[in-house]
Amino acid sequence: MAVRELWLVRHGESIGNIAATRAEIEGLDVIPLDVRDADVPLSGTGQEQAAALGAWLAGHRDDIDLYWVSPYARARETLAIALGDGVPGPPDGAAGPRVFVDERLRDRELGILDLLTRQGVARLHPEEFSRRRHLGKFYHRPPGGESWADVALRLRSFLREALESGPDTAMLVVHDAVVMLLLYILLPLREDELLSFADDHTVLNASITHLVRADAGWKLAAFSDVAHLQREGADVTAHPGDPDVQPR
Repeated sequence: MAVRELWLVRHGESIGNIAATRAEIEGLDVIPLDVRDADVPLSGTGQEQAAALGAWLAGHRDDIDLYWVSPYARARETLAIALGDGVPGPPDGAAGPRVFVDERLRDRELGILDLLTRQGVARLHPEEFSRRRHLGKFYHRPPGGESWADVALRLRSFLREALESGPDTAMLVVHDAVVMLLLYILLPLREDELLSFADDHTVLNASITHLVRADAGWKLAAFSDVAHLQREGADVTAHPGDPDVQPR
């Protein structure tokens, strides 16, 4: 890969994040959300977080040559707000930022477990709950959904194709499981190392994870940094979007 510096951003808080966390707290089986996952928008707080990301980008515009974003609405909205609706004023007449949408960067698909809380999975699909305990969260694939390993496969395809002849620096606006699995691929980590890291760390909404490529390989320079949110007075929110990233 030609890219030597990556900025990984999780989307801002979404209405789905709020609904999922509330459903877990209230002990519901099903998350009360009537929009498909791909169309879930940001919450008001998520929009403020995206604007705070924009303030950070204003000071780093020259550091980022290319933007990749998940096709899901919450990720595209985060980047659009941060870039000023994707139409920032290019300096000195130069071309504006290059933004590309790639479906391989979408969130993990949960299949029949979509919109179920952890309690809901255990009560409504006890066989899947048992399979998950037996296989572990890296290899468990819900019917109609994806395992973490499946997501890693499509991310390997993306990295080979999109970044091998890209510019020097790029930003990806994606989802928490995608950030975790990019670290798994690039650092690289073993399965047990990834799961241990995920148990102890959360990819916060609108946080920035920074990877730098040296001769010896990729190094993690910063993980889930939210200093830009704190500077701009935006709330820091810790919703694990993927129930297998970290227990709620």
